[in-house]
Amino acid sequence: MPKAIAIERTGGPDVLRVVEHDPGAPGPGQVRLRVAAAGVNFIDIYFRTGAYPRPLPFVAGLEGAGVVEAVGPEVSTLAPGDRVAWASVPGSYAEVVVAAAAALVRLPDAVADELAAAAMLQGMTAHYLAHALRDPKPGDVALVHAASGGTGLLLVQMLRRAGVTVVATCSTEQKAALAAEAGAQRVALYSHEDFTAVARDATGGRGVDVVYDGVGRTTFDGSLASLRPRGLLALFGQASGPVPPLDLQRLNAGGSLVVTRPSLAHFVATREELERRAGAVLDAIAAGWLRVRIGARFPLREAAAAHRALEGRSTTGKVLLLP
Repeated sequence: MPKAIAIERTGGPDVLRVVEHDPGAPGPGQVRLRVAAAGVNFIDIYFRTGAYPRPLPFVAGLEGAGVVEAVGPEVSTLAPGDRVAWASVPGSYAEVVVAAAAALVRLPDAVADELAAAAMLQGMTAHYLAHALRDPKPGDVALVHAASGGTGLLLVQMLRRAGVTVVATCSTEQKAALAAEAGAQRVALYSHEDFTAVARDATGGRGVDVVYDGVGRTTFDGSLASLRPRGLLALFGQASGPVPPLDLQRLNAGGSLVVTRPSLAHFVATREELERRAGAVLDAIAAGWLRVRIGARFPLREAAAAHRALEGRSTTGKVLLLP
């Protein structure tokens, strides 16, 4: 019987349990997949803790890569043996999963399964942040928080390729070195530096054009203070907790600032957009200019340890579970 990681009650990492789980045969429009690698993301933690409510029990995980084992009726675009990847298939912390064919993308031969599993959710997130929320152009200055994380490292590379100057934040010298290697020109260690002062200094006091903030509560105020008039704050996560209610007058006082709270699902809402965004990421990996760092690999049965590592901010790059 195939194994999976189930959540029967919300809570800490210890609620992640190894169970026997066979999702059965694929139905109309579905595909049965043998999972090669599953990505671990903060959204998985939000579901585990109940911050994002979901009916219990459920098999954890959303992202991965693997091989098609069988296709259901009405599926003509995939066949057994095809290599595919996905960013939004519930139940991906498993050896076998049944998914909607429409949620899957084919993998280029040059992109290995682990790289694909590491890049789908965070890579497409970085892509819409860099290219869909605003048009990046040479001369822009961006502040990227948690720049040594999976999304951060990819976002820095995409922004630099578009000619954007990047100011990054990290918590340690080791992480700062990774952000600099990805292309960040200035790095602030927010463990003992005022990142707002660094961002202001990097722009001659003007403020940055855009802040990409996946941290949330502990960085939000400083992010607003780092922006130039009419700058954009993209709050795309809450690793440190949710941001308290905001008095919108602060946006006026800061210079007609703009704040958005985007989600990947809204930027891959159609099949055409999913293929285009995933294709841009996978093609960049295949071409060699977008480098994916896999910071940690855990056996599937050690999902709790993977969550502890991610929550503890002890990882860099991507965390994977390997069935």
